[in-house]
Amino acid sequence: MEAENTTSTVEAPRAPKKIKLVVSDLHLGKGRVLPGGGTNQLEEFYYGEKLVEFLHYYSSGIYRDYEVELIINGDFLNFLQVDYRGHFLTVLTEGICLEVLKGIVQGHEKVFKAMNEFASKPGNSITYIVGNHDMAMLWPACRDFLNAAVGNSIRYKNIVYFFDGVHIEHGHMHEAANRMDPRRFFLKKDLPEPILNLPFGSHFFIELVLKIKEKNPFVDKIRPFSRMVRWAFWNESWMALTSFLQLSVYLIKSVFVKDPRRQISFKRLLQIMLESAVFPDLGDSARKILNDDRVHMVIFGHCHVYQYRQWSIDKEYFNTGTWTEITSLDIESLGKITKLTYVIIEYPENGGRPRGRLKEWRGYHRIEEDVAVS
Repeated sequence: MEAENTTSTVEAPRAPKKIKLVVSDLHLGKGRVLPGGGTNQLEEFYYGEKLVEFLHYYSSGIYRDYEVELIINGDFLNFLQVDYRGHFLTVLTEGICLEVLKGIVQGHEKVFKAMNEFASKPGNSITYIVGNHDMAMLWPACRDFLNAAVGNSIRYKNIVYFFDGVHIEHGHMHEAANRMDPRRFFLKKDLPEPILNLPFGSHFFIELVLKIKEKNPFVDKIRPFSRMVRWAFWNESWMALTSFLQLSVYLIKSVFVKDPRRQISFKRLLQIMLESAVFPDLGDSARKILNDDRVHMVIFGHCHVYQYRQWSIDKEYFNTGTWTEITSLDIESLGKITKLTYVIIEYPENGGRPRGRLKEWRGYHRIEEDVAVS
């Protein structure tokens, strides 16, 4: 009797499902409560618990078996609004930035513990794209310290992160005021040790805006900025006038007072003034990038306004917005706005190209929570 010929088919293991999460502009400072017990008026991030829940949600339940990449698209850490031993500095050495970073991590212990737990899950990873408020993350010592705090090696990108037809960058490189010099991130000439080559916008914020914020903490959180200026001249005339005079003096000094820590020409300043906007619209820049046949999706942050545009069926632009509070003077969205927006990039199981969706994180249900008062 002839033996029966049987063959068994072994199915190839399926590739793990994967998603990518893109957040930006969380602006973590030293925490809402200072070490001495007082309230930190300059803290802008009030949603630590919701961020912890966000990381937990995308590491458990239906996402337990997924490979999840958290992409931090700039301005996650707010180095520009955190003091160094009581002073706000534009001379940022590696040692100064490291001490500031330690204060931020200490002020948001739960967040970094949650990041540690997220990164420790097999298949999960974190990518950090540097923005204009966290340019200090260009320093090797700061990267080493954050890696140790998170308990895993973070992938760092200085300007752009590109993969699978998706172009992600913070967005500050597309406006004159906050554009970094990619050929010279650090200044060394005529200085005792290297310092960050901060863009003009960072100097402007630290040396002028922070002083105005001491009396008017809302000044950089209103959009459209032009409408706020008109409102201020009619309703807060003295504040508007004194701020305008301070601005004029500052701009004159910027051009005529030579400083090895800050280099700006009159031509450069003029370009900045012509392009300047507190909340720039980056849609035109996104569209130019999408003209590249290799790119089908662009994701920016920076302007603090969540946005979605589609120019054709396969050319999309997302802006992730911010997890901080802003005030809108537009009639259709009048009042204070806080939406914890992010982009999720999903990979189809059939191997097609990834698709993005703009989403708002609501957090887990709770009966009560503290009111964020700034």
